Amino acid sequence: MQILVTGGSGRIGRLVVAELLQRGDAVVSLDRRPCGRTEPGFREVLGRFDDGAAVEAATEGVDAVLHLGALMSWVRDDVPNVHAANVTGTFNVLQAAVRFGVRKLVFASSGEVYPETKPVYLPLDESHPTRPTSAYGLSKLLGEQRVEFHQRVHGLPSVILRFSHTQDAGELLDPDSFFSGPRFYLRARIRQQEAFGNTTVVEALRPLDDGAEKLLLSRGQDGTVFRMPIADSRDICAGVLQALDSDRAVGQVMNLGPDEPVSFDHAIAVLQKATGLPVVEARLPMPAVDYATSRARAREILGYRTRWNFAAMVADALERHGQ
Repeated sequence: MQILVTGGSGRIGRLVVAELLQRGDAVVSLDRRPCGRTEPGFREVLGRFDDGAAVEAATEGVDAVLHLGALMSWVRDDVPNVHAANVTGTFNVLQAAVRFGVRKLVFASSGEVYPETKPVYLPLDESHPTRPTSAYGLSKLLGEQRVEFHQRVHGLPSVILRFSHTQDAGELLDPDSFFSGPRFYLRARIRQQEAFGNTTVVEALRPLDDGAEKLLLSRGQDGTVFRMPIADSRDICAGVLQALDSDRAVGQVMNLGPDEPVSFDHAIAVLQKATGLPVVEARLPMPAVDYATSRARAREILGYRTRWNFAAMVADALERHGQ
């Protein structure tokens, strides 16, 4: 089978590309960045998702599309680019898939389609109201609606997967990583909040910064410790491939991610043991991020199971870095 992977050089896409090639599928990657692969059965198209010509060049001749690529940003100035990549780009992918007779499409959505900081009930399951609170979450919800429209009107067999926040294990030990840096490290959190323009959060954190790297244990304004699902990219990759291969998955919306959320007091304890960095606590002027997500549907339909919890991810990262 020949499969298009959008975002083929990304965190999840590169793992999916590698797995598909290893099992004997032909792969096309569409991304702005090259994958660095040269083996037989692989080709890539360099381009943006909102470039219709690039999308068509990548889609022609493929049997299935794994639309994993997206622009992830929560900076206000990036909102137009997020819309172009994730909404217009998804429309282009769907139009090309219909035009060239693609037999299946898997769409990577996000848990941010839910109101993660203001849930109606927990755990968040696929029936929970979708009320995104970020431009990125909105772009993913609009993408889902496009996918459902093309399946209903144009007969494009599709699967929607809502990913939990996803990391490569090594990122958890990197203060400069895109996600884990601001989530667990003080100075990265300050830089992120400055970029967001959240001056009240910056003012709460700045007195804790003496110029040395520190781990940050975040609490909400009422003292609640942050808690959220954090998935390993290898587990998400496995779920994407299961959705590709499963006939039962067509027409389904499914959450993918770990079985249990990680409480940040546990996460910081694991990271402190691994890094030896000092820990500071901050009560932030905002509600705590505190939620769990159900994986029951993916377990039942796909047989989805996870291999990596937070402590195992950190242990794996330490082993791979020889620490």
